[in-house]
Amino acid sequence: MATIDALKGPTLMPASNKPATSAVVLLHGYGSNGDDLIGLAPYFARVLPDTAFYAPHAPQPLEGGFMGGFQWFSLATYDPDMMRRDPNRMADTFKSFREGTGASAMKLNSYLDQILAHHSLEPGKLVLLGFSQGTMMSLHVGPRREKQIAGILGYSGALTGADALGAELKTKPPVALVHGDADAVVPYPAMAAAEQALKAVGISVETLTVRGLQHGIDPEGAQFGAAFLKRVLA
Repeated sequence: MATIDALKGPTLMPASNKPATSAVVLLHGYGSNGDDLIGLAPYFARVLPDTAFYAPHAPQPLEGGFMGGFQWFSLATYDPDMMRRDPNRMADTFKSFREGTGASAMKLNSYLDQILAHHSLEPGKLVLLGFSQGTMMSLHVGPRREKQIAGILGYSGALTGADALGAELKTKPPVALVHGDADAVVPYPAMAAAEQALKAVGISVETLTVRGLQHGIDPEGAQFGAAFLKRVLA
């Protein structure tokens, strides 16, 4: 049985106690860790009892040395207030993260390959679920994998390097995006920008706007996500 050691983090094996027939990998946001997002797994396991859930810690310790926090790439220069003052700066901001997402993509891809091998799963039985910076990683890695995964579910995130996606695209997994319209961390218009760029290269996208929600996941978004996961992993 293949070893899973490219990244570390908590897991939840199938609630049915049967061999996994699918896998969901949950990618946390900036400064958090896998212990945060694995808390979603029992909820999704209600509709996916034969699914294994993995929530890896990002490969980089959080800049500044805060204990227990991790990052997929640096956000030292990130300024959401600037993007709200000048929405035209949003595209350039997320474009600048292209190098950061690419740097962590290799380890994440190795981790995904190990999970598939460990459970003897085809790529079409794998979903990437991201929150915030984890959504940025999911939207970067998913369409660039050699074989198409089942889907990508992204909460409160954005698409990085949209200008390069068309040239680097290898597959077109279905995408579901959820965003609160009161988000002060990743501006709400980032969802529409991601939807437009993904659809432009032929990727199907469905979205949910959660009214009044700030930077987080609420029951409405979780229910929407559960329906998406059940559909793409059926």
